[in-house]
Amino acid sequence: MDFRVYVEPQLQGVGFNAQREAAQLAEDLGFEGFFRSDHYLADGTGWERPGPTDCWLTLAGIARETRTIRLGSLVSSVTMRLPGPLAIQVSQVDDMSGGRVELGLGAGWHKDEHEAFGVPFPERRFSLLEEQLRIIRGLWSTPTGSTFNFEGAHYRLSGAPALPSTWQQPHPPIIVGGRGRVRTPELAARYADEYNVGMVSPDAAAGFFALVREKCEEVRRPATSLTYSVVLVVCCGTSQTEIGDRAGRMRRGVAELRATGLCGSPAELADKVGRYQDAGATRIYLQFLDITDHDHMELVGHQVITQFS
Repeated sequence: MDFRVYVEPQLQGVGFNAQREAAQLAEDLGFEGFFRSDHYLADGTGWERPGPTDCWLTLAGIARETRTIRLGSLVSSVTMRLPGPLAIQVSQVDDMSGGRVELGLGAGWHKDEHEAFGVPFPERRFSLLEEQLRIIRGLWSTPTGSTFNFEGAHYRLSGAPALPSTWQQPHPPIIVGGRGRVRTPELAARYADEYNVGMVSPDAAAGFFALVREKCEEVRRPATSLTYSVVLVVCCGTSQTEIGDRAGRMRRGVAELRATGLCGSPAELADKVGRYQDAGATRIYLQFLDITDHDHMELVGHQVITQFS
């Protein structure tokens, strides 16, 4: 099992420096990755405003100020970004990081966010996602001296030049995730290196993983060639008082966090992580809702992930 830190900076309105500090701390503690959402607007009321930081601009900066930790998005929305420029951006950040970048790509869902920043919110988002997956993989796979062409229902590329070579070959890993039971497993089986599902029980996670494995069989791909992962909100403490205080600062209830995430003592967290491991997960993204609570990340790093080293 490997562990990655996942943050949603738009919830607190935190800027680049807070994210950089969190990524550097995660690296020092031995977390395998630092991933962030790709949103400009908080869902619902949010925590503290103002506003957004750009995912890939932020990751570019963090790439130059870290050494080993992997970096990426969970997930970039196809409705907010065009596939050609996105392929260039991710390729460049991969170069800036020395080959530590991964791209999570999703269909998009946050209509209010689109309206806030004047971005169209189309209906046929899964077909957009499939075309973007094909385009980005195609651009990353085009050899030097050749061009890439694509004709689809949504995008047309003509004579796109080969991109500067990414460090990772054949390309940076691609993550597809979600709770869809038809299109999502199929897209993951066809195009992804990792399938991710968030905020589900171990039994539910096992069910989603099984759907992806079935689709892998249909497309004649080894199911073992994918990584299977989950995202879970984490709230850890050494006493019930500390757990309750931390949940309060996160504006969540302890019962809610126990039901949908990892909440409790280090021993309780390790026990539940083991159940996800039994369900088939080999990677967990631990969502720290309060990115500035460094004591929380240190507690999990020192007393939970070390149990799985």
